[in-house]
Amino acid sequence: MAYELKAGRPVLTQRIPCWPYADPKGRHTVSYDEYVKTGGYAGLRKALSMKPDAVTDEVKKSVLRGRGGAGFPCGLKWTFLPKLTVDAAGQEADPGVRYLAVNADESEPGTFKDRLLMDFDPHLLLEGIAICCYACRIRTAYIFIRGEYHHQAHVLENALKEAYAQGIFGAKGLLNGSSTGRGGTFAVDCYVHRGAGAYICGEETGLLEALEGKRGWPRIKPPFPAIKGLFGKPTIINNVETLAHLPSIVEHGGEWFTKQGVASTFPGGMASYGTKLMGVSGHVNRPGCYECDLGIPLRTLVEDLCGGMRNGKKFKGAIAGGVSMGVLGPDQFDAELDFDIGRKYNVLGLGTACPTVFDEDTDMVAVARNIARFFKHESCGQCTPCREGSGWLYQLLSRIEDGHARTKDLDLALEIATSMGSMPGTTICGLADGNNWAVRTIMNKYREEFEARVKPTFVPVRMTVGAGAKG
Repeated sequence: MAYELKAGRPVLTQRIPCWPYADPKGRHTVSYDEYVKTGGYAGLRKALSMKPDAVTDEVKKSVLRGRGGAGFPCGLKWTFLPKLTVDAAGQEADPGVRYLAVNADESEPGTFKDRLLMDFDPHLLLEGIAICCYACRIRTAYIFIRGEYHHQAHVLENALKEAYAQGIFGAKGLLNGSSTGRGGTFAVDCYVHRGAGAYICGEETGLLEALEGKRGWPRIKPPFPAIKGLFGKPTIINNVETLAHLPSIVEHGGEWFTKQGVASTFPGGMASYGTKLMGVSGHVNRPGCYECDLGIPLRTLVEDLCGGMRNGKKFKGAIAGGVSMGVLGPDQFDAELDFDIGRKYNVLGLGTACPTVFDEDTDMVAVARNIARFFKHESCGQCTPCREGSGWLYQLLSRIEDGHARTKDLDLALEIATSMGSMPGTTICGLADGNNWAVRTIMNKYREEFEARVKPTFVPVRMTVGAGAKG
């Protein structure tokens, strides 16, 4: 039986032809006119008829979790902004300067979901930005896009020109100065800011440093961005895909959103509601970006949507959500792709939910070495355990791959990996955690491959018999 979305039709990709609903050959960049004709900006129009807090409540009701990797509830994050006082007449105090920073960096290897939205339906992102800005009383938004996304940056710039020409953004106010539920109009300006191609700028505070024109070094928290973020002002940071969900949530309601995806399978856990873009790469017959309900088993994604394993080979493993999340082993093909995946299958988390699939011929030692090389190159160097540890990990794994290592080097690599990262409390950001989870999960789940590449370590043992025995 073919896989079907619980919504009955695509939500994020309704204007982007994707398998199995439409042939991707029909893709094109959706213009403002086409976007409006197909229901675009209806969510923004409805949002402006509501009070800002009511929009936030609807997003909280949907339990929309961040699609950038961490999975933090979007509406809850918005409530961390400083509260505004209300006078006797019901008028809010001036919120002052606040910012929205849109994370369009998408530098996690194997991840290309946000690129799909920016390539072909940029106004969906712009509408989500406008809704977020209104709900959070933010007048300035920056789209921080990775340096390598040259084409996508041009597409967004052109879409922004259309949006300004049509009065979506600008000094006149959202939607050509439409009156709002908070009273009067609300004006928002939006800009595209191009990064320089550093992986670390995908970390929220590293992104803020880069936006300010500084080196992309993560900041120590607290203070958190919602209190002191960009240029020292309260700042909300949301991912492209997260914001792209807002128009449909506002238009159809938070309860509609909760009918998609899955509830949590852990006591006290948080649900994984909604659809998710999953970019599948690796050894499958039909790699690409698919919109699925959260909770879809990896096997269903590969066999029903991607046409199965390439050349009929067996499944060996998969990096389920970007290399920093770690690997699913050969016995975890039926893993459910939801936000509980970390606790169920011993990985760091769902991450970007863009699986890289490996077949039976994959050299997992080489995979681990290549991942370690990447993190060594991308470490910002601010924290000693990450700067030095990532280099040592790469050297050890290169030695293991070349067959020059000994058994003790396996233990040493795992020891280094386990002692670096923000979770052991030795680094400012989570880059080292991504490094160590990737290496640890691969070494632990494919231990026999590593042991086959190393020489046994010989430790001489000397024994003495009696007090006068000589060694």
